[in-house]
Amino acid sequence: MLRQGSKVKNCVQLSLATVKSCSWKTRLCEIVLVFVWSIDSEEDLIVKPVSLGNVNIIRSLSEYRGNNIRTIEQAELAIIVSRAHFKALIDAHDQIGAIWLDRGSGIDEKPALPETEGNKDTAEGSTEENGDMPVETVKVVGLRKVPGQPLGLTVTTDEHGQLIVARILAGSAAAKQALVSVGDVLLEVDGVNINSEDQLKEAVAKPNDRITLKVGPNLKEKTAQLSNKLSCYMRALFDYDPKEDTLLPCKEIGLEFKRGDILQVSDRKDPNWWQASHVENPDTVGLIPSPELEERRKAYVAPEADFVHKISICGARISKKKKKFVYESRSSVQLEGAELALYEEVARTPPFLRRVLALVGTRGVGRRTIKNRMIQEHSDRFGAVVPHTSRPPRPMEENGQSYWFVSREEMERDAHAGRFLEYGEHNGHLYGTHLDSIRAVMKEGKMCILDCAPQSLKLLHNSGEFLPFVVMIAAPGIEQLRNLTYASNRNLTFDRQSSIRYSSRRARTLESLASLYEEEDMKQTLEESARIQRQNEKYIDLVITNNNIDTTYSKIMDALHSLSTDHQWVPVSWIY
Repeated sequence: MLRQGSKVKNCVQLSLATVKSCSWKTRLCEIVLVFVWSIDSEEDLIVKPVSLGNVNIIRSLSEYRGNNIRTIEQAELAIIVSRAHFKALIDAHDQIGAIWLDRGSGIDEKPALPETEGNKDTAEGSTEENGDMPVETVKVVGLRKVPGQPLGLTVTTDEHGQLIVARILAGSAAAKQALVSVGDVLLEVDGVNINSEDQLKEAVAKPNDRITLKVGPNLKEKTAQLSNKLSCYMRALFDYDPKEDTLLPCKEIGLEFKRGDILQVSDRKDPNWWQASHVENPDTVGLIPSPELEERRKAYVAPEADFVHKISICGARISKKKKKFVYESRSSVQLEGAELALYEEVARTPPFLRRVLALVGTRGVGRRTIKNRMIQEHSDRFGAVVPHTSRPPRPMEENGQSYWFVSREEMERDAHAGRFLEYGEHNGHLYGTHLDSIRAVMKEGKMCILDCAPQSLKLLHNSGEFLPFVVMIAAPGIEQLRNLTYASNRNLTFDRQSSIRYSSRRARTLESLASLYEEEDMKQTLEESARIQRQNEKYIDLVITNNNIDTTYSKIMDALHSLSTDHQWVPVSWIY
Protein backbone atom coordinates (compact mmCIF):
# COMPACT_ATOMS: atom_id res chain seq x y z
CA MET A 1 0.00 0.00 0.00
CA LEU A 2 1.29 3.47 -0.89
CA ARG A 3 0.51 6.95 0.40
CA GLN A 4 0.72 10.21 -1.54
CA GLY A 5 -0.96 13.63 -1.08
CA SER A 6 -3.92 15.12 0.71
CA LYS A 7 -6.44 13.26 -1.46
CA VAL A 8 -5.16 9.99 -0.05
CA LYS A 9 -5.56 11.35 3.48
CA ASN A 10 -9.20 12.22 2.80
CA CYS A 11 -9.80 8.76 1.32
CA VAL A 12 -8.17 7.17 4.38
CA GLN A 13 -10.39 9.12 6.76
CA LEU A 14 -13.47 8.13 4.78
CA SER A 15 -12.38 4.49 4.70
CA LEU A 16 -11.79 4.49 8.45
CA ALA A 17 -15.25 5.88 9.09
CA THR A 18 -16.81 3.29 6.78
CA VAL A 19 -14.94 0.31 8.19
CA LYS A 20 -15.52 1.32 11.80
CA SER A 21 -19.27 1.41 11.13
CA CYS A 22 -19.31 -2.22 9.98
CA SER A 23 -21.34 -4.50 12.22
CA TRP A 24 -19.62 -7.67 10.98
CA LYS A 25 -16.46 -8.09 13.06
CA THR A 26 -14.87 -10.83 11.08
CA ARG A 27 -11.28 -11.57 10.22
CA LEU A 28 -11.86 -9.82 6.91
CA CYS A 29 -12.86 -6.54 8.57
CA GLU A 30 -9.88 -6.67 10.94
CA ILE A 31 -7.42 -7.06 8.08
CA VAL A 32 -8.98 -4.14 6.22
CA LEU A 33 -8.55 -2.03 9.36
CA VAL A 34 -4.87 -3.00 9.54
CA PHE A 35 -4.36 -1.85 5.95
CA VAL A 36 -6.17 1.45 6.42
CA TRP A 37 -4.49 2.29 9.74
CA SER A 38 -1.09 1.50 8.24
CA ILE A 39 -1.80 4.01 5.47
CA ASP A 40 -3.05 6.65 7.90
CA SER A 41 0.05 6.30 10.07
CA GLU A 42 2.34 7.61 7.32
CA GLU A 43 2.96 11.34 7.73
CA ASP A 44 5.47 12.01 4.96
CA LEU A 45 4.75 12.22 1.27
CA ILE A 46 7.51 9.85 0.15
CA VAL A 47 6.17 6.92 -1.79
CA LYS A 48 7.44 3.83 0.00
CA PRO A 49 6.17 0.39 1.00
CA VAL A 50 4.37 0.14 4.32
CA SER A 51 4.72 -3.63 4.67
CA LEU A 52 5.95 -6.59 2.67
CA GLY A 53 3.87 -9.41 4.14
CA ASN A 54 0.77 -8.72 2.13
CA VAL A 55 0.92 -11.96 0.11
CA ASN A 56 0.35 -14.04 3.23
CA ILE A 57 -2.58 -11.84 4.21
CA ILE A 58 -4.19 -12.24 0.80
CA ARG A 59 -3.60 -15.99 0.94
CA SER A 60 -5.36 -16.22 4.29
CA LEU A 61 -8.22 -14.16 2.92
CA SER A 62 -8.60 -16.44 -0.11
CA GLU A 63 -8.81 -19.45 2.22
CA TYR A 64 -11.48 -17.74 4.31
CA ARG A 65 -14.92 -19.28 3.96
CA GLY A 66 -17.56 -16.66 4.50
CA ASN A 67 -20.40 -18.27 6.44
CA ASN A 68 -20.68 -14.84 8.07
CA ILE A 69 -20.85 -12.98 4.77
CA ARG A 70 -24.27 -11.37 4.75
CA THR A 71 -24.09 -8.55 2.21
CA ILE A 72 -23.25 -8.31 -1.46
CA GLU A 73 -20.48 -5.80 -0.63
CA GLN A 74 -18.73 -8.34 1.59
CA ALA A 75 -19.11 -10.97 -1.10
CA GLU A 76 -17.68 -8.57 -3.69
CA LEU A 77 -14.63 -7.86 -1.52
CA ALA A 78 -14.06 -11.59 -1.03
CA ILE A 79 -14.19 -12.08 -4.81
CA ILE A 80 -11.65 -9.31 -5.45
CA VAL A 81 -9.04 -10.56 -2.99
CA SER A 82 -9.32 -14.12 -4.30
CA ARG A 83 -8.61 -13.26 -7.94
CA ALA A 84 -5.29 -14.23 -9.48
CA HIS A 85 -4.70 -10.76 -10.92
CA PHE A 86 -5.11 -9.12 -7.53
CA LYS A 87 -2.78 -11.66 -5.91
CA ALA A 88 -0.19 -11.01 -8.64
CA LEU A 89 -0.48 -7.26 -8.04
CA ILE A 90 0.15 -7.67 -4.31
CA ASP A 91 3.05 -10.04 -5.02
CA ALA A 92 4.59 -7.47 -7.39
CA HIS A 93 4.14 -4.78 -4.74
CA ASP A 94 6.00 -6.88 -2.16
CA GLN A 95 8.86 -7.70 -4.55
CA ILE A 96 9.31 -4.06 -5.60
CA GLY A 97 9.15 -3.00 -1.97
CA ALA A 98 11.86 -5.51 -1.07
CA ILE A 99 14.13 -4.13 -3.80
CA TRP A 100 13.45 -0.59 -2.57
CA LEU A 101 14.44 -1.49 0.99
CA ASP A 102 17.56 -3.37 -0.13
CA ARG A 103 18.82 -0.29 -1.97
CA GLY A 104 17.96 2.04 0.88
CA SER A 105 16.06 4.47 -1.36
CA GLY A 106 13.80 4.62 -4.35
CA ILE A 107 16.64 5.61 -6.75
CA ASP A 108 18.41 3.10 -8.93
CA GLU A 109 22.09 3.94 -8.55
CA LYS A 110 23.23 1.64 -11.31
CA PRO A 111 24.38 3.57 -14.39
CA ALA A 112 22.17 3.35 -17.41
CA LEU A 113 23.51 1.57 -20.48
CA PRO A 114 24.80 3.98 -23.12
CA GLU A 115 22.47 4.27 -26.07
CA THR A 116 24.10 2.87 -29.19
CA GLU A 117 22.91 1.60 -32.51
CA GLY A 118 23.51 -1.90 -31.18
CA ASN A 119 21.10 -1.67 -28.29
CA LYS A 120 18.70 0.83 -29.86
CA ASP A 121 17.41 -1.35 -32.69
CA THR A 122 18.46 -4.83 -31.69
CA ALA A 123 15.69 -7.39 -31.78
CA GLU A 124 12.25 -8.21 -30.56
CA GLY A 125 11.53 -6.64 -27.18
CA SER A 126 13.68 -3.52 -27.71
CA THR A 127 12.54 -0.15 -26.37
CA GLU A 128 10.42 2.07 -28.62
CA GLU A 129 11.46 5.70 -28.19
CA ASN A 130 8.85 7.60 -30.18
CA GLY A 131 5.65 5.74 -29.37
CA ASP A 132 3.57 4.28 -26.61
CA MET A 133 3.92 0.72 -27.87
CA PRO A 134 4.46 -1.82 -25.08
CA VAL A 135 8.08 -2.96 -25.01
CA GLU A 136 7.38 -6.65 -25.30
CA THR A 137 5.25 -6.26 -28.45
CA VAL A 138 7.74 -4.39 -30.70
CA LYS A 139 9.77 -6.56 -33.06
CA VAL A 140 12.37 -6.08 -35.79
CA VAL A 141 12.12 -8.24 -38.91
CA GLY A 142 14.23 -8.50 -42.03
CA LEU A 143 12.59 -9.07 -45.41
CA ARG A 144 14.44 -10.21 -48.53
CA LYS A 145 13.61 -8.25 -51.66
CA VAL A 146 13.40 -9.82 -55.10
CA PRO A 147 14.83 -7.45 -57.73
CA GLY A 148 12.13 -6.01 -59.92
CA GLN A 149 9.27 -7.30 -57.75
CA PRO A 150 7.27 -5.42 -55.09
CA LEU A 151 7.18 -6.58 -51.49
CA GLY A 152 3.44 -7.22 -51.77
CA LEU A 153 2.37 -4.95 -48.91
CA THR A 154 -0.36 -2.33 -49.01
CA VAL A 155 -0.69 0.09 -46.13
CA THR A 156 -3.18 2.61 -44.82
CA THR A 157 -3.03 5.42 -42.28
CA ASP A 158 -5.35 5.24 -39.28
CA GLU A 159 -6.85 8.14 -37.33
CA HIS A 160 -3.76 8.23 -35.09
CA GLY A 161 -1.36 8.68 -38.01
CA GLN A 162 0.02 5.14 -37.78
CA LEU A 163 0.90 3.15 -40.89
CA ILE A 164 -1.12 -0.07 -40.76
CA VAL A 165 -0.54 -3.11 -42.99
CA ALA A 166 -3.87 -3.36 -44.80
CA ARG A 167 -3.21 -6.25 -47.20
CA ILE A 168 -0.55 -8.85 -48.02
CA LEU A 169 -0.74 -10.16 -51.58
CA ALA A 170 -0.75 -13.93 -51.90
CA GLY A 171 2.47 -15.29 -53.42
CA SER A 172 4.43 -12.09 -52.79
CA ALA A 173 7.77 -11.93 -50.99
CA ALA A 174 6.12 -10.67 -47.81
CA ALA A 175 3.56 -13.49 -47.89
CA LYS A 176 6.18 -16.19 -48.45
CA GLN A 177 8.36 -15.01 -45.56
CA ALA A 178 5.33 -14.62 -43.23
CA LEU A 179 7.07 -12.15 -40.93
CA VAL A 180 4.51 -9.36 -41.19
CA SER A 181 0.77 -9.69 -40.53
CA VAL A 182 -2.26 -7.67 -41.54
CA GLY A 183 -2.90 -5.09 -38.83
CA ASP A 184 0.75 -4.63 -37.86
CA VAL A 185 1.94 -1.06 -37.34
CA LEU A 186 5.06 -0.04 -39.33
CA LEU A 187 7.31 2.09 -37.11
CA GLU A 188 10.71 2.21 -38.86
CA VAL A 189 12.35 1.17 -42.10
CA ASP A 190 16.11 0.52 -41.99
CA GLY A 191 16.40 2.45 -38.71
CA VAL A 192 14.53 5.53 -39.96
CA ASN A 193 11.19 6.59 -38.49
CA ILE A 194 8.37 6.66 -41.03
CA ASN A 195 5.25 8.76 -40.65
CA SER A 196 3.70 8.68 -44.12
CA GLU A 197 3.11 6.36 -47.03
CA ASP A 198 5.48 8.42 -49.20
CA GLN A 199 8.35 7.86 -46.75
CA LEU A 200 7.66 4.14 -46.87
CA LYS A 201 7.68 4.09 -50.69
CA GLU A 202 11.02 5.93 -50.80
CA ALA A 203 12.60 3.55 -48.30
CA VAL A 204 11.35 0.42 -50.06
CA ALA A 205 12.41 1.73 -53.49
CA LYS A 206 16.10 1.85 -52.51
CA PRO A 207 18.24 -0.69 -54.42
CA ASN A 208 18.85 -3.05 -51.52
CA ASP A 209 18.30 -6.79 -51.46
CA ARG A 210 17.12 -6.64 -47.85
CA ILE A 211 14.90 -4.32 -45.84
CA THR A 212 14.60 -4.11 -42.04
CA LEU A 213 11.24 -3.19 -40.51
CA LYS A 214 10.37 -2.36 -36.94
CA VAL A 215 6.72 -3.31 -36.42
CA GLY A 216 4.25 -3.45 -33.61
CA PRO A 217 0.63 -4.59 -33.22
CA ASN A 218 -2.39 -2.38 -33.73
CA LEU A 219 -3.22 -1.63 -30.11
CA LYS A 220 -6.86 -0.87 -30.80
CA GLU A 221 -7.35 -4.13 -32.67
CA LYS A 222 -5.42 -6.15 -30.10
CA THR A 223 -7.46 -4.64 -27.30
CA ALA A 224 -10.68 -5.64 -29.05
CA GLN A 225 -9.36 -9.15 -29.64
CA LEU A 226 -8.29 -9.41 -26.02
CA SER A 227 -11.69 -8.33 -24.77
CA ASN A 228 -13.30 -10.96 -26.98
CA LYS A 229 -10.98 -13.64 -25.60
CA LEU A 230 -11.45 -12.75 -21.95
CA SER A 231 -13.13 -15.55 -20.08
CA CYS A 232 -16.56 -14.89 -18.65
CA TYR A 233 -19.38 -16.95 -17.22
CA MET A 234 -22.85 -17.15 -18.71
CA ARG A 235 -26.08 -18.70 -17.49
CA ALA A 236 -27.88 -20.34 -20.40
CA LEU A 237 -31.50 -19.28 -20.74
CA PHE A 238 -32.43 -21.80 -23.42
CA ASP A 239 -31.73 -25.41 -24.36
CA TYR A 240 -29.26 -26.20 -27.14
CA ASP A 241 -28.54 -29.49 -28.90
CA PRO A 242 -25.78 -29.27 -31.53
CA LYS A 243 -27.09 -32.43 -33.22
CA GLU A 244 -30.21 -30.51 -34.25
CA ASP A 245 -28.40 -27.34 -35.35
CA THR A 246 -28.38 -27.10 -39.13
CA LEU A 247 -26.02 -24.09 -39.08
CA LEU A 248 -23.23 -25.86 -37.20
CA PRO A 249 -20.73 -27.19 -39.77
CA CYS A 250 -19.52 -30.04 -37.54
CA LYS A 251 -21.90 -31.50 -34.97
CA GLU A 252 -19.09 -33.08 -32.95
CA ILE A 253 -17.56 -29.74 -31.95
CA GLY A 254 -20.83 -28.33 -30.59
CA LEU A 255 -21.46 -28.09 -26.85
CA GLU A 256 -24.84 -29.25 -25.62
CA PHE A 257 -26.38 -27.41 -22.67
CA LYS A 258 -29.66 -27.03 -20.84
CA ARG A 259 -31.46 -24.00 -19.53
CA GLY A 260 -29.82 -22.89 -16.29
CA ASP A 261 -26.37 -24.40 -17.01
CA ILE A 262 -23.36 -22.22 -16.17
CA LEU A 263 -20.97 -21.94 -19.12
CA GLN A 264 -17.43 -20.61 -19.12
CA VAL A 265 -17.00 -18.69 -22.38
CA SER A 266 -13.32 -18.61 -23.33
CA ASP A 267 -13.40 -17.03 -26.81
CA ARG A 268 -15.92 -14.61 -28.33
CA LYS A 269 -14.04 -13.24 -31.31
CA ASP A 270 -16.14 -15.19 -33.82
CA PRO A 271 -19.40 -13.25 -34.32
CA ASN A 272 -21.43 -16.44 -34.78
CA TRP A 273 -19.84 -19.13 -32.62
CA TRP A 274 -18.37 -18.82 -29.15
CA GLN A 275 -16.02 -21.30 -27.51
CA ALA A 276 -17.29 -22.44 -24.13
CA SER A 277 -17.27 -25.26 -21.60
CA HIS A 278 -19.34 -26.33 -18.64
CA VAL A 279 -17.94 -25.11 -15.32
CA GLU A 280 -18.13 -28.68 -14.03
CA ASN A 281 -16.03 -29.92 -16.97
CA PRO A 282 -13.72 -27.09 -18.11
CA ASP A 283 -11.51 -29.39 -20.20
CA THR A 284 -14.24 -30.12 -22.73
CA VAL A 285 -14.55 -27.04 -24.94
CA GLY A 286 -17.09 -26.75 -27.72
CA LEU A 287 -18.94 -24.22 -29.85
CA ILE A 288 -22.15 -22.52 -28.80
CA PRO A 289 -24.23 -20.05 -30.84
CA SER A 290 -23.55 -16.40 -30.13
CA PRO A 291 -26.48 -14.15 -29.16
CA GLU A 292 -26.25 -12.42 -32.55
CA LEU A 293 -26.60 -15.72 -34.41
CA GLU A 294 -29.44 -16.94 -32.23
CA GLU A 295 -31.29 -13.64 -32.53
CA ARG A 296 -31.07 -13.78 -36.32
CA ARG A 297 -32.23 -17.36 -36.28
CA LYS A 298 -35.26 -16.80 -34.10
CA ALA A 299 -37.98 -14.48 -35.31
CA TYR A 300 -40.13 -12.78 -32.72
CA VAL A 301 -43.00 -14.97 -31.58
CA ALA A 302 -45.02 -14.26 -28.46
CA PRO A 303 -44.63 -17.00 -25.84
CA GLU A 304 -48.32 -17.84 -26.02
CA ALA A 305 -48.13 -18.15 -29.79
CA ASP A 306 -45.18 -20.52 -29.60
CA PHE A 307 -46.22 -22.70 -26.70
CA VAL A 308 -49.90 -22.31 -25.82
CA HIS A 309 -51.74 -25.57 -25.36
CA LYS A 310 -55.15 -26.41 -24.11
CA ILE A 311 -55.13 -28.93 -21.29
CA SER A 312 -57.88 -31.50 -21.40
CA ILE A 313 -59.48 -33.03 -18.35
CA CYS A 314 -57.30 -36.13 -18.63
CA GLY A 315 -54.16 -34.00 -18.80
CA ALA A 316 -53.40 -34.27 -22.52
CA ARG A 317 -52.22 -31.15 -24.37
CA ILE A 318 -53.99 -29.86 -27.47
CA SER A 319 -51.83 -27.45 -29.51
CA LYS A 320 -53.20 -24.20 -30.87
CA LYS A 321 -52.12 -22.29 -33.96
CA LYS A 322 -49.70 -19.41 -33.58
CA LYS A 323 -51.33 -16.02 -33.48
CA LYS A 324 -50.24 -12.54 -34.55
CA PHE A 325 -51.31 -9.21 -33.12
CA VAL A 326 -50.68 -5.51 -33.61
CA TYR A 327 -48.87 -3.70 -30.79
CA GLU A 328 -51.13 -1.88 -28.35
CA SER A 329 -50.20 -0.08 -25.17
CA ARG A 330 -52.14 -2.56 -23.07
CA SER A 331 -50.09 -5.36 -24.63
CA SER A 332 -46.77 -3.95 -23.40
CA VAL A 333 -46.51 -6.55 -20.63
CA GLN A 334 -47.15 -9.29 -23.16
CA LEU A 335 -44.43 -7.96 -25.46
CA GLU A 336 -42.04 -7.52 -22.55
CA GLY A 337 -42.54 -11.16 -21.67
CA ALA A 338 -41.59 -12.07 -25.23
CA GLU A 339 -38.11 -10.52 -24.97
CA LEU A 340 -35.53 -12.87 -26.38
CA ALA A 341 -33.26 -13.82 -23.48
CA LEU A 342 -30.40 -16.15 -24.43
CA TYR A 343 -27.52 -15.74 -21.98
CA GLU A 344 -27.00 -13.84 -18.74
CA GLU A 345 -23.51 -12.99 -17.54
CA VAL A 346 -22.99 -14.19 -13.98
CA ALA A 347 -20.28 -14.25 -11.33
CA ARG A 348 -19.56 -16.74 -8.57
CA THR A 349 -19.88 -15.34 -5.05
CA PRO A 350 -19.30 -16.74 -1.58
CA PRO A 351 -22.41 -17.65 0.44
CA PHE A 352 -24.60 -14.71 1.41
CA LEU A 353 -28.24 -14.16 2.35
CA ARG A 354 -30.59 -12.67 -0.20
CA ARG A 355 -32.68 -9.67 0.78
CA VAL A 356 -36.03 -10.58 -0.77
CA LEU A 357 -37.88 -13.88 -1.18
CA ALA A 358 -40.36 -13.58 -4.04
CA LEU A 359 -43.06 -16.25 -4.28
CA VAL A 360 -44.78 -16.28 -7.66
CA GLY A 361 -47.46 -18.48 -9.11
CA THR A 362 -51.07 -18.53 -10.12
CA ARG A 363 -53.89 -18.05 -7.63
CA GLY A 364 -54.83 -20.92 -5.37
CA VAL A 365 -51.45 -22.70 -5.24
CA GLY A 366 -50.71 -21.85 -1.60
CA ARG A 367 -48.30 -18.90 -1.81
CA ARG A 368 -49.96 -16.90 0.94
CA THR A 369 -50.24 -19.96 3.19
CA ILE A 370 -46.51 -20.60 2.87
CA LYS A 371 -45.63 -16.92 3.43
CA ASN A 372 -47.74 -16.66 6.60
CA ARG A 373 -46.28 -19.89 7.99
CA MET A 374 -42.70 -18.75 7.41
CA ILE A 375 -43.33 -15.44 9.19
CA GLN A 376 -45.17 -17.07 12.09
CA GLU A 377 -42.50 -19.72 12.71
CA HIS A 378 -39.46 -17.49 12.03
CA SER A 379 -40.53 -13.94 12.84
CA ASP A 380 -36.91 -13.01 13.62
CA ARG A 381 -35.78 -13.91 10.08
CA PHE A 382 -38.67 -13.04 7.79
CA GLY A 383 -41.03 -10.10 7.42
CA ALA A 384 -43.84 -8.94 5.15
CA VAL A 385 -44.65 -5.53 3.73
CA VAL A 386 -47.61 -3.40 4.73
CA PRO A 387 -49.36 -2.38 1.49
CA HIS A 388 -50.52 1.13 0.64
CA THR A 389 -54.09 2.00 -0.30
CA SER A 390 -56.17 5.03 -1.19
CA ARG A 391 -59.19 3.48 0.53
CA PRO A 392 -60.33 5.41 3.59
CA PRO A 393 -59.76 3.52 6.86
CA ARG A 394 -62.65 1.57 8.31
CA PRO A 395 -63.64 1.72 11.98
CA MET A 396 -60.96 0.23 14.28
CA GLU A 397 -58.35 0.20 11.48
CA GLU A 398 -55.01 1.76 12.40
CA ASN A 399 -52.61 3.30 9.93
CA GLY A 400 -49.59 1.05 9.32
CA GLN A 401 -51.15 -2.07 10.81
CA SER A 402 -52.93 -3.69 7.86
CA TYR A 403 -52.52 -0.83 5.39
CA TRP A 404 -50.84 2.51 4.97
CA PHE A 405 -53.72 4.86 4.18
CA VAL A 406 -52.74 7.66 1.80
CA SER A 407 -54.57 9.87 -0.65
CA ARG A 408 -55.22 8.78 -4.19
CA GLU A 409 -53.22 11.75 -5.49
CA GLU A 410 -50.18 10.68 -3.47
CA MET A 411 -50.41 7.09 -4.69
CA GLU A 412 -50.74 8.20 -8.31
CA ARG A 413 -47.77 10.54 -7.93
CA ASP A 414 -45.56 7.80 -6.44
CA ALA A 415 -46.75 5.31 -9.03
CA HIS A 416 -45.78 7.60 -11.90
CA ALA A 417 -42.41 8.19 -10.21
CA GLY A 418 -41.73 4.43 -10.12
CA ARG A 419 -41.86 4.09 -6.34
CA PHE A 420 -44.24 1.12 -6.36
CA LEU A 421 -43.22 -2.45 -7.07
CA GLU A 422 -46.79 -3.15 -8.17
CA TYR A 423 -50.15 -1.46 -7.86
CA GLY A 424 -53.72 -1.79 -9.12
CA GLU A 425 -57.27 -0.65 -8.63
CA HIS A 426 -60.06 -2.57 -6.87
CA ASN A 427 -63.57 -1.29 -6.18
CA GLY A 428 -62.51 2.22 -7.10
CA HIS A 429 -59.50 2.32 -4.74
CA LEU A 430 -55.78 1.91 -5.43
CA TYR A 431 -53.69 -0.76 -3.70
CA GLY A 432 -49.95 -1.26 -4.06
CA THR A 433 -46.62 -2.41 -2.65
CA HIS A 434 -44.32 0.55 -2.06
CA LEU A 435 -40.58 0.06 -2.49
CA ASP A 436 -39.96 1.89 0.78
CA SER A 437 -42.03 -0.76 2.57
CA ILE A 438 -39.65 -3.42 1.25
CA ARG A 439 -36.65 -1.37 2.35
CA ALA A 440 -38.15 -0.98 5.82
CA VAL A 441 -38.25 -4.77 6.27
CA MET A 442 -34.69 -5.06 4.98
CA LYS A 443 -33.46 -2.42 7.43
CA GLU A 444 -34.77 -4.60 10.26
CA GLY A 445 -32.29 -7.27 9.16
CA LYS A 446 -35.02 -9.56 7.87
CA MET A 447 -35.66 -11.17 4.52
CA CYS A 448 -38.74 -9.58 2.97
CA ILE A 449 -41.24 -12.16 1.67
CA LEU A 450 -43.37 -11.06 -1.28
CA ASP A 451 -46.18 -12.94 -2.98
CA CYS A 452 -46.00 -10.61 -5.95
CA ALA A 453 -47.19 -10.61 -9.53
CA PRO A 454 -44.79 -12.03 -12.15
CA GLN A 455 -44.53 -8.61 -13.81
CA SER A 456 -42.64 -7.37 -10.74
CA LEU A 457 -39.76 -9.81 -11.14
CA LYS A 458 -37.93 -7.78 -13.77
CA LEU A 459 -37.71 -4.74 -11.50
CA LEU A 460 -36.51 -6.84 -8.55
CA HIS A 461 -33.97 -8.70 -10.67
CA ASN A 462 -32.46 -5.66 -12.38
CA SER A 463 -32.40 -3.28 -9.41
CA GLY A 464 -29.14 -4.48 -7.81
CA GLU A 465 -30.66 -3.43 -4.47
CA PHE A 466 -33.14 -6.15 -3.54
CA LEU A 467 -31.14 -9.25 -4.61
CA PRO A 468 -34.20 -11.51 -4.79
CA PHE A 469 -34.46 -15.27 -4.50
CA VAL A 470 -37.42 -16.16 -6.70
CA VAL A 471 -39.42 -19.33 -6.07
CA MET A 472 -42.09 -20.41 -8.51
CA ILE A 473 -44.91 -22.34 -6.84
CA ALA A 474 -46.19 -24.39 -9.75
CA ALA A 475 -49.68 -25.83 -9.87
CA PRO A 476 -49.87 -29.62 -9.45
CA GLY A 477 -52.07 -31.96 -11.47
CA ILE A 478 -55.83 -31.57 -11.46
CA GLU A 479 -56.39 -34.18 -8.75
CA GLN A 480 -53.78 -32.66 -6.44
CA LEU A 481 -55.10 -29.19 -7.22
CA ARG A 482 -58.57 -30.32 -6.24
CA ASN A 483 -57.26 -31.59 -2.90
CA LEU A 484 -55.36 -28.34 -2.40
CA THR A 485 -58.53 -26.40 -3.13
CA TYR A 486 -60.47 -28.35 -0.54
CA ALA A 487 -57.67 -27.92 2.00
CA SER A 488 -57.78 -24.16 1.42
CA ASN A 489 -61.51 -24.15 2.28
CA ARG A 490 -62.62 -22.70 -1.02
CA ASN A 491 -66.40 -22.48 -0.94
CA LEU A 492 -68.49 -23.98 -3.70
CA THR A 493 -71.83 -22.66 -4.84
CA PHE A 494 -73.59 -24.64 -2.14
CA ASP A 495 -72.63 -26.92 0.73
CA ARG A 496 -71.72 -30.36 -0.55
CA GLN A 497 -72.35 -31.86 2.85
CA SER A 498 -75.88 -30.53 3.16
CA SER A 499 -78.78 -32.88 3.67
CA ILE A 500 -80.35 -31.88 0.34
CA ARG A 501 -77.33 -33.10 -1.63
CA TYR A 502 -79.28 -35.92 -3.22
CA SER A 503 -82.79 -34.85 -2.26
CA SER A 504 -83.84 -33.55 -5.65
CA ARG A 505 -82.99 -33.55 -9.32
CA ARG A 506 -82.35 -29.79 -9.10
CA ALA A 507 -79.76 -30.29 -6.37
CA ARG A 508 -77.95 -32.92 -8.39
CA THR A 509 -78.01 -30.64 -11.46
CA LEU A 510 -76.56 -27.73 -9.47
CA GLU A 511 -73.81 -29.96 -8.12
CA SER A 512 -72.91 -31.16 -11.60
CA LEU A 513 -72.73 -27.57 -12.86
CA ALA A 514 -70.55 -26.57 -9.90
CA SER A 515 -68.18 -29.47 -10.57
CA LEU A 516 -68.01 -28.52 -14.24
CA TYR A 517 -67.13 -24.90 -13.46
CA GLU A 518 -64.59 -26.04 -10.89
CA GLU A 519 -62.97 -28.37 -13.42
CA GLU A 520 -62.71 -25.54 -15.94
CA ASP A 521 -61.16 -23.25 -13.31
CA MET A 522 -58.55 -25.89 -12.53
CA LYS A 523 -57.63 -26.27 -16.18
CA GLN A 524 -57.24 -22.51 -16.47
CA THR A 525 -55.08 -22.55 -13.33
CA LEU A 526 -52.77 -25.15 -14.88
CA GLU A 527 -52.48 -23.18 -18.12
CA GLU A 528 -51.82 -19.94 -16.24
CA SER A 529 -49.15 -21.61 -14.09
CA ALA A 530 -47.36 -22.96 -17.17
CA ARG A 531 -47.52 -19.54 -18.84
CA ILE A 532 -46.06 -17.75 -15.79
CA GLN A 533 -43.17 -20.20 -15.58
CA ARG A 534 -42.48 -20.00 -19.30
CA GLN A 535 -42.43 -16.20 -19.46
CA ASN A 536 -40.30 -15.67 -16.35
CA GLU A 537 -37.81 -18.53 -16.40
CA LYS A 538 -34.91 -16.09 -16.69
CA TYR A 539 -35.79 -14.64 -13.28
CA ILE A 540 -36.79 -17.83 -11.41
CA ASP A 541 -34.24 -19.53 -9.14
CA LEU A 542 -36.31 -22.50 -8.00
CA VAL A 543 -39.48 -24.21 -9.24
CA ILE A 544 -41.50 -26.34 -6.81
CA THR A 545 -44.67 -28.18 -7.77
CA ASN A 546 -46.95 -27.85 -4.77
CA ASN A 547 -48.25 -31.38 -4.38
CA ASN A 548 -48.07 -31.01 -0.60
CA ILE A 549 -47.85 -27.82 1.47
CA ASP A 550 -45.51 -29.30 4.10
CA THR A 551 -43.12 -30.68 1.48
CA THR A 552 -43.09 -27.38 -0.42
CA TYR A 553 -42.42 -25.45 2.78
CA SER A 554 -39.48 -27.73 3.67
CA LYS A 555 -37.97 -27.38 0.19
CA ILE A 556 -38.09 -23.59 0.40
CA MET A 557 -36.46 -23.56 3.84
CA ASP A 558 -33.73 -25.95 2.64
CA ALA A 559 -33.05 -23.74 -0.39
CA LEU A 560 -32.72 -20.64 1.81
CA HIS A 561 -30.33 -22.49 4.11
CA SER A 562 -28.12 -23.45 1.15
CA LEU A 563 -27.79 -19.76 0.25
CA SER A 564 -25.86 -19.22 3.48
CA THR A 565 -23.60 -22.26 3.02
CA ASP A 566 -22.98 -22.69 -0.72
CA HIS A 567 -21.39 -20.47 -3.33
CA GLN A 568 -23.84 -18.79 -5.70
CA TRP A 569 -23.93 -17.68 -9.31
CA VAL A 570 -25.52 -14.24 -9.45
CA PRO A 571 -25.89 -11.62 -12.22
CA VAL A 572 -22.80 -9.46 -12.59
CA SER A 573 -25.04 -6.39 -12.33
CA TRP A 574 -25.47 -7.23 -8.65
CA ILE A 575 -21.72 -6.89 -8.10
CA TYR A 576 -20.30 -4.35 -10.56
